[in-house]
Amino acid sequence: MTVSQGRRIRVLIADDSALMRQTLRQVIESDPELELIGVARDGEDAVIKSRELRPDVLSLDINMPKLDGISALQIVNSEQICPVVMVSSLTQKGAVATLESLELGAFDFVAKPDGTVSSNLASVGAEIRIKLKAAAASGTLHRLKRPPSRARTARREPAPALEAKAVERAVAIGISTGGPATLMDVLPRIQADAPAPFFLVQHMPPLFIHTFAQRLDEACAIEVVEAEAGMITRPGVCYVAPGDRQLTLFRKSDGSVVVRTPSQPETLFMPSVDVMMKSVLSVYGAGTIGVLMTGIGDDGAQQMVEITKAGGYTIAESQESCIVYGMPRQAIETGGAKVAVPSWDIADEITLALKGGRR
Repeated sequence: MTVSQGRRIRVLIADDSALMRQTLRQVIESDPELELIGVARDGEDAVIKSRELRPDVLSLDINMPKLDGISALQIVNSEQICPVVMVSSLTQKGAVATLESLELGAFDFVAKPDGTVSSNLASVGAEIRIKLKAAAASGTLHRLKRPPSRARTARREPAPALEAKAVERAVAIGISTGGPATLMDVLPRIQADAPAPFFLVQHMPPLFIHTFAQRLDEACAIEVVEAEAGMITRPGVCYVAPGDRQLTLFRKSDGSVVVRTPSQPETLFMPSVDVMMKSVLSVYGAGTIGVLMTGIGDDGAQQMVEITKAGGYTIAESQESCIVYGMPRQAIETGGAKVAVPSWDIADEITLALKGGRR
């Protein structure tokens, strides 16, 4: 199901707070492209009204009585009623629940700036409207059945820092909306002895990044860490950009590569895929492997072109698996992708490129 052109997007909201319901109503009704068709007071009410009203998109709070948001999400998804955008609290506990909901199939999330009951929710009104529209446009996504996950290989002992001198390749990954679930198709399939460091930008609030990196680390054979300034990069480690700073690199005179996390340049997305990929390319040149996956907008697309021009290898997620065919589409249409494959084939492409089998 996708939204027909020429009609407004029908939205159902669910939140147990009267203040939040009123604020969400104002956010939605301020946009002529959106139509509020119903309000639910808890998770159980959200499921009932979703079945009855068949909205184009559901805005769903996580912490609700009777039936919590994650349980309601699972029911709505299993019945393929509509895409769901979660509204979560900007806390450590909220981060865990939010990431779980994304892994269970939520389209995206918006974090309440002031916690569970946010008097300042209107400050993220534009973000809410953008994500509701993007979710409705995606429809109820029927992704192909993925191959069964491969057995996770035992994690090796950390390599000495000097090994960084011998690393000729690096993998730069950019992803946004739909990222946490999509990355589970990719990173857990990378072997522990991968002969290159990985650098990852996922658009996400700063408070969520540490929990996000931990969840990836638990699922992967390679090590996954939140990037910190001064880290000496090692092969077989994925460095996740902090949520409020850029991720850049610097090669020292001894050949080792050091992580930097500057607050500049200021970009629309912080961290920026473009900034990260440009820095990786400046250090690794033709040894750079660029990967761009699901997300709204074009962050990373231009640097994918530059990586290709420099002789690196570039991989874009194909429309077949994309939750939002935005960032990778821009890379493909501008000539910044040597290959476009569904998410579940990206790890194989990376592995072949690391072995020198892709040029």
